[in-house]
Amino acid sequence: MSKIPSFSLEGKVILQFGGTGLLGRSLVASLSASGASLVVASRNRSALESLASSESTDGAPVSIEEVDIVNEASLHALKDRVLKQHGRIDGIVFNAVSRPMASLTDALSAWRESMETNATGFFATARIFGDAMAERKSGSIVNIASMQGMVGVNPWLYEGTTMTSAPDYFFHKGGMINLTRYLASHYGPNGVRVNVVSPGGIFNPEKPQSDAFLARYAKMTMLGRMAEAREIGGSVVFLLSDASTYITGANLPIDGGYTAK
Repeated sequence: MSKIPSFSLEGKVILQFGGTGLLGRSLVASLSASGASLVVASRNRSALESLASSESTDGAPVSIEEVDIVNEASLHALKDRVLKQHGRIDGIVFNAVSRPMASLTDALSAWRESMETNATGFFATARIFGDAMAERKSGSIVNIASMQGMVGVNPWLYEGTTMTSAPDYFFHKGGMINLTRYLASHYGPNGVRVNVVSPGGIFNPEKPQSDAFLARYAKMTMLGRMAEAREIGGSVVFLLSDASTYITGANLPIDGGYTAK
């Protein structure tokens, strides 16, 4: 009888970029609970230290590393440190994001700033760590996009609220989905899988969205509500695990049926 594929990350070295925000912290909890040897990388040292302290208190210690993803030398140095400490990298989760824009009328400088992290930084990270895993003929990359990379903006959701939508986010998440397909094709012959998940709107208990927005958003989904951050991690764990070894180039919406309705 063949071995049943494992949904566990036990024994796997996973590197997560962007782990200090609402979704990032939830992903850290999911990956740690699944047994990964987890390294969380960000440019915000103080936020990383707070995260490490919190996770250690919860009984799931993580390693932290400072990195500037728009600087290739910084990324290469991070790769070398992780390989020296752990001997290999089994997977990466790209959750880093910059959101300097608030509307279509923002200064062009905000668009350029957004491009640095969300386009250039993403590409540099995927290439450097994809190459490192390709050398071992094994690995999995999971990119965190958004359903807003799949659909256009719906102004009705924001009517009567102070909430806005920003064009750079739609542009970058759409690009991330298609670059994932390109990377999957490029790295597939070397045993590295590349997939993307596209979460829908996530309820933020720290800064709750307006009641008007929540009511309208609920009508757009099949489940009648926004996601909770904890509901995203399971799909990421699955795509990193040996249970998904024949899945690559895929985009998995985690949106309560929003994009299928």
